[in-house]
Amino acid sequence: MERAYDLVVRGGTVADGTGAPLFEADVGVRDGRIAAVGEISGRGAEEIDARGRLVTPGFVDIHTHYDGQATWDERMQPSSWHGVTTVVMGNCGVGFAPCRPGDHDRLVRLMEGVEDIPFPVLTEGLPWNWESFPDYLDALQARRFDVDIGTQLPHAALRVYVMGERGGAREPASETDIAAMAQLAERAVQAGALGFSTSRTLNHRTSDGQPTPTLTAGEDELTGIALGMARAGKGVLQVVSDFADPQAEFAMLRRIVERSGRPLSFSLTQHARAPQSWRILLDALAEATAAGLPMKAQVCGRPVGVLFGFELTLNPFSHHPAWKEMAGLTLAEKVARLREPAARARLLSEPPAAEPGFATTMTRNWANMYLMGETPDYEPTPDRTVAALALARGTTPSEVALDHLLSNDGRGMLYLPFLNYAEGSLDPSYEMLGHPDAVPGLSDGGAHVGMICDGSFPTSNLTHWTRDRTRGPRFDLEAMVRMQTRDTARAVGLYDRGMVAAGLRADLNIIDYDRLTLEAPKVAYDLPAGGRRLVQRARGYVATIVAGQITYRDGEPTGALPGRLLRGAQGQAMALAAE
Repeated sequence: MERAYDLVVRGGTVADGTGAPLFEADVGVRDGRIAAVGEISGRGAEEIDARGRLVTPGFVDIHTHYDGQATWDERMQPSSWHGVTTVVMGNCGVGFAPCRPGDHDRLVRLMEGVEDIPFPVLTEGLPWNWESFPDYLDALQARRFDVDIGTQLPHAALRVYVMGERGGAREPASETDIAAMAQLAERAVQAGALGFSTSRTLNHRTSDGQPTPTLTAGEDELTGIALGMARAGKGVLQVVSDFADPQAEFAMLRRIVERSGRPLSFSLTQHARAPQSWRILLDALAEATAAGLPMKAQVCGRPVGVLFGFELTLNPFSHHPAWKEMAGLTLAEKVARLREPAARARLLSEPPAAEPGFATTMTRNWANMYLMGETPDYEPTPDRTVAALALARGTTPSEVALDHLLSNDGRGMLYLPFLNYAEGSLDPSYEMLGHPDAVPGLSDGGAHVGMICDGSFPTSNLTHWTRDRTRGPRFDLEAMVRMQTRDTARAVGLYDRGMVAAGLRADLNIIDYDRLTLEAPKVAYDLPAGGRRLVQRARGYVATIVAGQITYRDGEPTGALPGRLLRGAQGQAMALAAE
């Protein structure tokens, strides 16, 4: 007998992505779209019993860096382990198209430096079967994924493509250069790019220490590119900046939006150097949106934090001669050596060899460093810092750190929050997330593979902010689901997803909410050339569904790969009708 639906999710508690109160309903799926929501009598070719489970739209992560991984892998993990069904890559102005054959290594070194993806991984993994940005989209179009993938045109690649050495050296762009970049940006969004991204932060450098080519790009250049997108009538702008002068920098971004009419989002975090600047930016953002300008802040729901470990890019002893002498040893051999009393004593007593600088200072910042446990805590209290533990135990911070790094056969990790934690709590993140002009972002999924593991943001947002937080206010579950489904999707022009409503794309999560738990970050050696990366999984995702197909059951892939490249904005009229 013919079934009425391809899939029916029965009896779940639905958070539909609009922020409306939870309700119990069946969800029927046909031909990759939601066909019905309510009490469904017709049967499905496949059915899932969701009674007692939370049903949400698939999460939309708009700030990732899977630009390389998408060319060699089918699974955008870790994001797809965390209920994410759509990712947007090409953020922060870095990526691999457009690119002339002679500039391959230049862009690889930039990605290596900015996003901590090793040179051998990228050189072995990237097929380079493209030159122009439309060529790159065509290469992705031929592939299949466990999520949908949206792309953005990266400013660094565009600048180098048009200006060559002058672009890499950050020389000012001429009128001819700007016209060429604008034309290529227009073509990119016409071909299917969701938008354009740029970086204006000193934190973004090539692997040999040079600032990103876009650091000092002028307002005329950025405006010209935005006007190119305006001619196409589509595309969003994404900006990361130091905001050293927050009023002046925001005023420039506002002028770009005023002239081009294109929506813009910028990364917003709290920094210890200026712990209140984010308030200035949110106030300026509120003024801009009140004037009708389409601007958003991308914010993160937990600290951006670096992980240190013996398998990772850095640890507190990375600059010590005794550690450097062990460079050729395996992890097990290093652990055995450091358990010898003489070797341990030497490592703890000798000073680091490196000159004072960011890396050295960061790895010895005991007063703000924590032990990463098997159950991660992303809002730890001051009495749990390495410095505080050392004082309580009557020992030194170096000894506390070393003992933890040696735990679990040398796989122990230390955690240093460096953004959004200047005051030792996540109250600033709460205020940012609750702002009507902010959306969750900045997970950097696919990047920082040896230092940061934030692709799990969607899960920690759900658990910490709606259930587990004890140190301040929380969000309603319905509001947090809305933030990382409908709100993030619409921020990049994707109106065909992000809600559980008839006619929209059948991207869904079925979650055992009470059991939903983040596991500790771990190291995997599964990148091209045997490259290492940090991964983090979760327990409690019963099923994840992309375009009506179950891609994960209990956190394990089913083999279905319904994800595709997204070619531009999707379905605004459809979404408005669904509401």
